[in-house]
Amino acid sequence: MPKILLIEDDVTFSAMLERFLKKNDFTVETSYSSEEAQKKLSSSSYDLVFTDLRLPDDDGISILTKVKEKHPNTPVILMTGYAEVSTAVKAMKKGAFDYISKPFNQDEVLIVIKNALKDDAKPAASTETVKAKTVSKSAEKSISKTSKKPVTGISSSSLKLNEYIKLVAPTNMSVLITGDSGTGKEVVAKRIHDNSKRKDFSFIAVDCGAIPKEIAASEFFGHVKGSFTGAVNNKVGHFEAANGGTIFLDEVGNLSYENQIQLLRALQERKIKPIGSNQEIDVDIRLITATNEDLLQAVEKGIFREDLYHRLNEFSIKVPNLYERKEDLLLFADHFLKMANEQLDKNVLGFSDEVITIFQQYKWPGNLREMSNVIKRSALLTQGDLIEKNVLPMEITNPPKENTQVKSFSTKDNERDLIINALNEVGNNKSKAARLLNITRKTLYNKIKEYEIDA
Repeated sequence: MPKILLIEDDVTFSAMLERFLKKNDFTVETSYSSEEAQKKLSSSSYDLVFTDLRLPDDDGISILTKVKEKHPNTPVILMTGYAEVSTAVKAMKKGAFDYISKPFNQDEVLIVIKNALKDDAKPAASTETVKAKTVSKSAEKSISKTSKKPVTGISSSSLKLNEYIKLVAPTNMSVLITGDSGTGKEVVAKRIHDNSKRKDFSFIAVDCGAIPKEIAASEFFGHVKGSFTGAVNNKVGHFEAANGGTIFLDEVGNLSYENQIQLLRALQERKIKPIGSNQEIDVDIRLITATNEDLLQAVEKGIFREDLYHRLNEFSIKVPNLYERKEDLLLFADHFLKMANEQLDKNVLGFSDEVITIFQQYKWPGNLREMSNVIKRSALLTQGDLIEKNVLPMEITNPPKENTQVKSFSTKDNERDLIINALNEVGNNKSKAARLLNITRKTLYNKIKEYEIDA
């Protein structure tokens, strides 16, 4: 079995990591200080050294140098906090095989270790260029497996969210997911499906805001050939396609009143009838819906059916804003960077300390969707190892001052006046007005129509 020297001064974390590595067929010896590690390196040989970047009596760079002096072919992997990524990059240029940022997932640890052990029989890289290629190869292998995994988070808000998902997933309860635009409501819906008894069947996601009310029935329930003009073939609707699995209706508050009646009937009877057909089809589906609107207020105004609301809301989950999940922010940043590297065929290693500070101070009004877009764009523009401030968009580096209108709007007070003021302030530009009010453009259009605003 491969023999690993683990150097970590956090006794609890070290014990946890040691158990995990032994469970995966590695022999592990632990040291809690650099001095203790040097004694072990003098008397024994190891297939891999796994060390924290910061120790009470030394640092990872120094340990790396000492290991390479005595055992030049032994790969060294660094464990680092996000604020120390730039230091870890320097370490790789000095001969470290790779680094892993804390907190990390177990799959990533295994992938990086196994890649290091595959290469340890080869001569040590003699130049920074060759070493960079080795690191790039390791990173590419790990990216494809880790970037597609959802980030569950470690903040108190995320832990509560994860607990709710774990509780409701095994049931057949209908779930209403609420949260601002860009918070990842569809990701939550998919996690519920993936942890349910229906995980081996289809997960069908439908954007209700993108379906014209005239064809919604056809989209949901299908139609037969010739049932109306343009029906040149039979069509299987979303409900039938999701039979046995889960159907996810995003922006459910945008359904017309007529479409709400059709949806309610299908949910009550668990039967659908394609347009133009005389035959009913039994459907066994689990319904998950999402909205960034206040459906209860819509019920009070008579634009959303109360009986449908209660049918959808057997269990509700509120997805927190990104700014409310500060402890998770850099976890998500790292996740999106891996995705960007994979999609753009890049190998950006991390973020500069300055960028990390900017990310932590920014409010992220567009939440996870905004962060994903910012990091993808920045990765594309980055020529070096780290994303620097100069490649960030202007709205991140110089965000506008907080506007009290945003807070007022969220309380649903004086909405009509706020919308009119916002439109006047930006010269009737609806996209800018929506950003100013911290709502989606589609929601703004609905509000303009609802309040009969001349815009």
